[in-house]
Amino acid sequence: MSAGLALVVSTPADAQTRGLPDFTELVEQVGPSVVNIRTSEKVSGRAAPGAPNDEEMLEFFRRFGIPVPPNVPRQGPRQNRPQPQEEEQPRGVGSGFILSADGLIMTNAHVVEGADEVLVTLTDKREFKARIIGSDRRSDVAVVKIDALGLPAVKVGDVNRLRVGEWVMAIGSPFGLENTVTAGIVSAKQRDTGDYLPFIQTDVAINPGNSGGPLINMRGEVIGINSQIYSRSGGFMGISFAIPIDEAVRVSDQLRSSGKVSRGRIGVQIDQVSKDVAESIGLGKPVGALVRGVEPGAPADKAGIEAGDIITKFDGKVIEKSSDLPRIVGSTKPGSKSTVTVFRRGAYRDFNVMVAEIESDRPVAARAPSKEEKPKSSPLAQSYGLIVAELTEAQKKELGVKGGVRLESALEAAARAGLREGDVILAVSNIEVLSVKDFDAALAKLDRAKPFSVLFRRGEWTQYAVIRPAR
Repeated sequence: MSAGLALVVSTPADAQTRGLPDFTELVEQVGPSVVNIRTSEKVSGRAAPGAPNDEEMLEFFRRFGIPVPPNVPRQGPRQNRPQPQEEEQPRGVGSGFILSADGLIMTNAHVVEGADEVLVTLTDKREFKARIIGSDRRSDVAVVKIDALGLPAVKVGDVNRLRVGEWVMAIGSPFGLENTVTAGIVSAKQRDTGDYLPFIQTDVAINPGNSGGPLINMRGEVIGINSQIYSRSGGFMGISFAIPIDEAVRVSDQLRSSGKVSRGRIGVQIDQVSKDVAESIGLGKPVGALVRGVEPGAPADKAGIEAGDIITKFDGKVIEKSSDLPRIVGSTKPGSKSTVTVFRRGAYRDFNVMVAEIESDRPVAARAPSKEEKPKSSPLAQSYGLIVAELTEAQKKELGVKGGVRLESALEAAARAGLREGDVILAVSNIEVLSVKDFDAALAKLDRAKPFSVLFRRGEWTQYAVIRPAR
């Protein structure tokens, strides 16, 4: 070997070090565009549902050495303080990001749902009252506006360029801790967890308070809105979901122009096509959406589509799986004429369908108790702050559920878990609940010293809460 040459050996550790991403520039670039969102609602005589207990919050800040924010009360126990007739009470904390320099901000619909006041805090600590431009529960997208100019807007990325395995980063306010940065990789694309959205799945740490914050690629572009997590504990368990930014922008454009989102419908109940069915009818492979039923008088019925048909295309777009159909139909402008291709008895046929509009979201109507009939809850249920009532047949039909119990009031532990009046409880610790009797029986099986999960429905969304008994 020549004396002028040196042999350099690259070790696996060196290769790994060179391959690790550096997020510091991304944080500096995108961080100023991320905002903290706090909401409050007017309450009378008692704490707002979901509001944290003052003493618990103070203990949290003391334990982690965090300065106590000015909005956290330092008074004595709640029972020793007089309650005003009506006051603004904290309701929740979330995140958002700046869409335009003139103050348009995107977040999740569930972050601002039911809020009487929305406060937006920028990274430079300026605080603004925001007004809600529009909110869409089906996609969980909302747009709010603050009166400010010259704000640092995000860059919107191309979701089609997103690849499974690439690094992504999230910025938000988990547990109210502003400007928290977490990172991970894209775990999957087109994940079916909703009727209208193919979610981006990641392993980025997302927790309560991250909702509405951006998911950012290594080019500093927003490619999703952090929206949901899979959890059995109420906290992060390695799987989180983000709304693709192209879908979110499509929704936000409608919210900005009309304050609501119009979606198409044709009036069919559908299911997946199994391999056995596909082979037995001559379809070959399990593709398309099997029509299980047709709503009388709906566009599909008028066009001649029948139960047993398999819809394989809509306006020329291939239906690979049943969940593709509501997304494609939903994005079609109501009132337009579309061509539906179906496979029926060994042959393909085309039908012309006039797309109708999906009705706007409606809250479940609360049943007013009569003088003779008042909501009844067992002493055990009341010890958790849960006061429930049976669902009426009309409410079951409206929600599309076979049973459950409606929360008439959520106090104490239930309120701290985020439950509130009007929520419909479907299961307790993985035990299905069809009636108040089932509900009480499920509670009786619990260890009263341990937290337990509650599966509940709020509007169009089903989610989990974890109730932690008082110690």
